[in-house]
Amino acid sequence: MFKQIELKYDFNALEPHIDELTMVTHYTKHHAAYTNNLNAALEKLPEFSSKSIEEIFTSLDDITDDAQRNAIKNNGGGFYNHNLYFSTLSPNGGGEPEGELAEQIKKDFGSFEALKDKLSQAAAARFGSGWAWLSAKKDGSLQVSSSPNQDNPIMESKGEWVPILGIDVWEHAYYLKYKNLRVDYVKAFFEAVDWKEVAANYKNR
Repeated sequence: MFKQIELKYDFNALEPHIDELTMVTHYTKHHAAYTNNLNAALEKLPEFSSKSIEEIFTSLDDITDDAQRNAIKNNGGGFYNHNLYFSTLSPNGGGEPEGELAEQIKKDFGSFEALKDKLSQAAAARFGSGWAWLSAKKDGSLQVSSSPNQDNPIMESKGEWVPILGIDVWEHAYYLKYKNLRVDYVKAFFEAVDWKEVAANYKNR
């Protein structure tokens, strides 16, 4: 049975960048529902019971029933994507990455500011609901991409790319505070990013 990540901070700890009501609603309603629905859908697929969520994503084509596959894809994505999202936020966030991740960012994007611009553009340009991603390959290279709905790079690349940071641009992630100003939310998001956690994700890719 899959479980939501336990937050290391209070719901109001990301203020003023991400407000308390959004955090409460996002975590206890949206994320909880994805997690519960994923577990319920997997009860009908016992052959998946021993697989990790990443293994499930790369095996979606093995699910022949369209409704079951969509239930696993959508709710599994919602579960995994939000676990990553909440784990890379911190009341002590902001700043810039250091060490190996910082060096690879400079290599692949030219500078940290160039990476921020590219991620921000990916988030702003995503039509409707979805995500912007910073992902890594096993060889250490990085890429920025975006995905619709609750899709993610693991699904899309069959595991070749693994996200290490995701920006949720579903309206439920920002609308209570920022209304239709998604760009303002994305700017604020970078003030709450825990780059040490992102660097750990990069190291463990």
